[in-house]
Amino acid sequence: MKMVSAAKLKKAESATLNFVPYKSKLSEALSNYLGSLEGQVSIPLAENREVKKVALIAFSSSSGLCGVYNSSVSKLFKQAYDEYAQSIGKENITVILSGKKINDYAKRFQIPVERYYEPDAGRPSYDFAIELSDLMVKLFLEHKVDRVELIYNHYKNAGVQFSQRETVLPLKTDTLPTAQSFDYLVEPSKEEFINALVPKVIRTVFYSVMLDAHTAEHGARMTAMHIASDNAEQLSQELKIQYNKARQNVITNELIDIVGGAEALNG
Repeated sequence: MKMVSAAKLKKAESATLNFVPYKSKLSEALSNYLGSLEGQVSIPLAENREVKKVALIAFSSSSGLCGVYNSSVSKLFKQAYDEYAQSIGKENITVILSGKKINDYAKRFQIPVERYYEPDAGRPSYDFAIELSDLMVKLFLEHKVDRVELIYNHYKNAGVQFSQRETVLPLKTDTLPTAQSFDYLVEPSKEEFINALVPKVIRTVFYSVMLDAHTAEHGARMTAMHIASDNAEQLSQELKIQYNKARQNVITNELIDIVGGAEALNG
């Protein structure tokens, strides 16, 4: 199982690394264009307003044997849900979950789930990322949610994964990379160009998070299988020592019986 997880981790890690340059370039293009503009530009998806309704989207696996991967993201999801339930009320929280483990966790605490998705067994689907991203964009533009947060496990390396919360809407244009000075010519207008590009940027954020969570899952599973293998090896050694001790005691007792019998005959 460790070898299978290692092979899957390599594929997942490769897919994530291959997608990062595309995401970075798209965000850089938006940043550079915004930096080249003079004056204010209306970006509806970057509108900061009072948070009255929130969408929480959490990602977990649908199977176990991956250490604390599912429990850590589930606890962070519950923490975020409780925070918003206290501040804006449970009725104003839209919960969308991907993964059987976190869905079971939500049922245990009787947390209402608006939508549940069963993640693909293999590589995350970009079509699913588009579907979920476009749904959140639609809800945000219709003022049905004022903030969208993603809760998932971030992959740092095979031995380290940690859960985190990321706000994707409203889009934080001020946190984009430092813009360079370019002179852009766009048609039909700068507002239409920006508002066509922004949803694509958000799609890449959703997909990169899914790839990240998927990679973290296989990293956690490989680590768990490695620890299990080490524990099994240690247990095997301990059992072997106990077996040898027991065998030695049996042999010793048999020798004592033989020696005692021989002395009795000689006596």
